[in-house]
Amino acid sequence: MKLHYLVAAAFSTSIAFPAHADDMAKYQDEARKVIKEFATQLGGELKKEMEANGPASSIKVCRDIAPAIASEASRKNGWHVSRVSLKVRNPLLGTPDAWEQKVLTDFDKRLEKENPANMDFAEIVTEPQGKYFRYMKAIPLQDVCLKCHGTDEVRAQPAKDTLATEFPHDKATGYTLGQIRGAFTIKRPLF
Repeated sequence: MKLHYLVAAAFSTSIAFPAHADDMAKYQDEARKVIKEFATQLGGELKKEMEANGPASSIKVCRDIAPAIASEASRKNGWHVSRVSLKVRNPLLGTPDAWEQKVLTDFDKRLEKENPANMDFAEIVTEPQGKYFRYMKAIPLQDVCLKCHGTDEVRAQPAKDTLATEFPHDKATGYTLGQIRGAFTIKRPLF
């Protein structure tokens, strides 16, 4: 009798796994699409502001417009969409939870062997509030980012002044080209 239950359990697990793998691929594709839209919209806003008014003015894009874009994506999809970093500028908006910290640390390790532009990670996790699909996509530091996030030698003085006033406890500086600035993150409830 016990053998019958073991065989039935093994059979049901093998049937459920392919559906789970299919779901994971679907969730990952959907998450990548949402993040691509977010990144494209944010990049366009940053470029437009940088060209029109310089790096100091572009800080407001990351401060005000990026959270609005994330909020809109969250409402539209019913997921939590955001950006996080191990070195935060605004702790209220960019502080990673324990899972995100682990993934960001892993991204930094993977940086030695992988192109950060292609770096992402997805997993289904169970938390006290329920089961979630979690996804993160690395944000590699690009040349334009150095004006606000680079070392003291390369950051633009107007940006330094604005950051000192608006974010006196800023930790999001000292980066060099190609490092990982942070990540886009999605937390999707599964029912």
